[in-house]
Amino acid sequence: MHTESHNKATDLGLLALRLTSGGLMAGHGAQKLFGSFGGHGIEGTSGFFESLGLKPSKQWAAVAGAGEFGSGVLTALGLGGPIGPISMYGPMIMAWTTAHAGKPIWNTSGGAELPLMFLSNATALALIGPGRYSLDKALGIKIPAVLGALTAAGVIAGIAVAHLTREQPPEARLQVTDTQDEGHVDSAIESQATPAEGESVEEFKAREVGGDMFDR
Repeated sequence: MHTESHNKATDLGLLALRLTSGGLMAGHGAQKLFGSFGGHGIEGTSGFFESLGLKPSKQWAAVAGAGEFGSGVLTALGLGGPIGPISMYGPMIMAWTTAHAGKPIWNTSGGAELPLMFLSNATALALIGPGRYSLDKALGIKIPAVLGALTAAGVIAGIAVAHLTREQPPEARLQVTDTQDEGHVDSAIESQATPAEGESVEEFKAREVGGDMFDR
């Protein structure tokens, strides 16, 4: 009796984890794909992706949105075993290594706190499974381990391609070292759009791009 009660509580916990993590992830994808929930759609998101050096930006925006939306829906429904949670790794690792790179972990500092939470939840669900209250259980679906491994390989390949084809972001090109002489500095400024006086790089990026973060 105690074991049955414990298992039921575990399944309810997995359901809660799936619905929140999967639902929110799908919502982020819908923001990028359809402009839902105050999102910017493909056009607005592609502008931000271009500022990160991810080109062609529209295609990468569509890939990121589809990855978030698809992985979120599968996870929330408990369909496809570990495929949904594993697929979350793609957009979240890209977010961590681009938009949040080099920043303190906390969200208030622009860090990767939110991607880390999604990755942690995805790892737990991929390892434990979706639980009793899932479409997999209701439909008797069992996902072969090799399919999960292929999904992971696809995610790794996608991340690798994105970084290998990524161009140097405009923000990085604006940076000059202290050892550069005045002529080099003037040349760099003249060849780039630069922030206005008193404007931070983040404010400049928001004004110029009007885009969206990976994980918003």
